[in-house]
Amino acid sequence: MRKVEVLFLIDGEGRVLWFDASTSPVKLPDRRDRWEAIWERREVLAEISHSHPLGPLAFSQEDEQTMAAITAGLGRSPVFSVVAPSGMLRRIDGRDERVEEEPWWASLLRRASGAVG
Repeated sequence: MRKVEVLFLIDGEGRVLWFDASTSPVKLPDRRDRWEAIWERREVLAEISHSHPLGPLAFSQEDEQTMAAITAGLGRSPVFSVVAPSGMLRRIDGRDERVEEEPWWASLLRRASGAVG
């Protein structure tokens, strides 16, 4: 299976509201429809998660810039997370936390990005 970065928009109930995939395992280029999806779902958007199918379990510099832009645009910071083959990391109120009990959709995100089997 081909490895690509995938992004999920998640609501407060843990439902996947929208998803997007790149054609690269290391990059999720900006797209207008993704920004529109975030804006259209801003009232119910609780978490924005994306995969790093090749790792690392960390936010990249590009992720940092995107998270800052989203926070500025929304006027609040949703939870941001990255899902890698080795685990899941969440940024909540500016602090990064390793996720021990992953939500149901984390395995789906890994599969969609080719990070597993």
